[in-house]
Amino acid sequence: MKHPNPAIEELLVQVAHKRIPAIDLALDRVGLLLEVLGNPQNKLPPVVHVAGTNGKGSLLAYLKAILEAAGYKVHRYTSPHLVTFNERITLAGAPINDDYLLSLLQRIAPLCEQHPVTGFEATTALAFLAFAETPADIVLLETGMGGRLDATNLIEQPLLTAITPISMDHTEFLGSTLAAIAGEKAGIIKRGVTCVTGPQAPEALQVIEKTAHAVQAPLLRSGHEFKISSVDGMQPALTGAHQVSNAATAIACAKHLKGFTITQEHIRHGVAGAVWPARLQRLQGKLTEALPAKFELWLDGGHNPGAGAELAQWIRAQEKPVHLICGMMATKDVEAFLKPMAPHVKSLAAVAIEYEVTTHPPVVVCDTGARLGIASVVTSNIKSGLEHIVKNNEYGIILICGSLLLAGNTLWQNSTRV
Repeated sequence: MKHPNPAIEELLVQVAHKRIPAIDLALDRVGLLLEVLGNPQNKLPPVVHVAGTNGKGSLLAYLKAILEAAGYKVHRYTSPHLVTFNERITLAGAPINDDYLLSLLQRIAPLCEQHPVTGFEATTALAFLAFAETPADIVLLETGMGGRLDATNLIEQPLLTAITPISMDHTEFLGSTLAAIAGEKAGIIKRGVTCVTGPQAPEALQVIEKTAHAVQAPLLRSGHEFKISSVDGMQPALTGAHQVSNAATAIACAKHLKGFTITQEHIRHGVAGAVWPARLQRLQGKLTEALPAKFELWLDGGHNPGAGAELAQWIRAQEKPVHLICGMMATKDVEAFLKPMAPHVKSLAAVAIEYEVTTHPPVVVCDTGARLGIASVVTSNIKSGLEHIVKNNEYGIILICGSLLLAGNTLWQNSTRV
């Protein structure tokens, strides 16, 4: 969706050079732009750099909440945004405001004409500039895609690195095997810098271990150097069994931040208080006003096989029938996402992702669901999907899923603040 401020939207479009593909993993272009800007990436507070396929944002949400409970000011960089671009850049705890964002874009846009970059590279440089100019105690930095050639990987000496669970996603850019993808993600590991890794498939963990050993980076592995049981006695703020693992990884990170004083009470408060929209989020708002009381509406931005497996685990634990409203981008594997959930859901309403030209046609999602044994139909949009499910069922849980872009559209329609 477009930014509500037309001047900001125009500049966001302008900084992404039209002659460069939207995704073109490299470090030379953004490195040159940062050099012209005075290398702000070298003037930041201590950085925690996070890569992975699923759970990066959730990990950072927990870690941000823990650090803030301890009284620290936190910068954070995440992507993509759900409703407005400002969500991507958190300055000392709050989303960047429009005035400062506009001023940064006005400074960077002319340089992007002289030194063309992708949109993500431009906004990463913008974030580094904002972080360098705004006082804070720590930066939580999420990779956009991969790690080795990600624009964020120009941080030469982070305080800590972390890698969340790796699964098959973005294979056209990162490789066709789990080991190849893990190699790209592990590219953020730096010599002598501790790396914390969440649960990994054996072939991914082997690559991470080999990379860490090669650069003498201490490695803290889930299930080895730290346990998921570290969350025992706490109630993670985010829903789903996988969020217990994300919380445990965040706790391990918090305990190994050199120079920071974090107590068990800070950890407990942060784990219980983390906020991260569209990750198994129960909705209340405009979209639920017309729903009968016997229906619950939930939202999740998951869109790859790993996310499908996590959602399936949550769905199995529900005591009500679960119905999906699903829309996916054309770059995503619909069958791999839906297959884990298929035995456990009652129906599926397939939708297009509004405002997106590269969405899968709803018939593709519908036909895939039907082939997997789900009673599936095509509906024109989210509201019509809700109406179809309510009309044909007496009660249940409705889960909107398949894309962060669909999640953003949902939050916008529901008028949910993010």
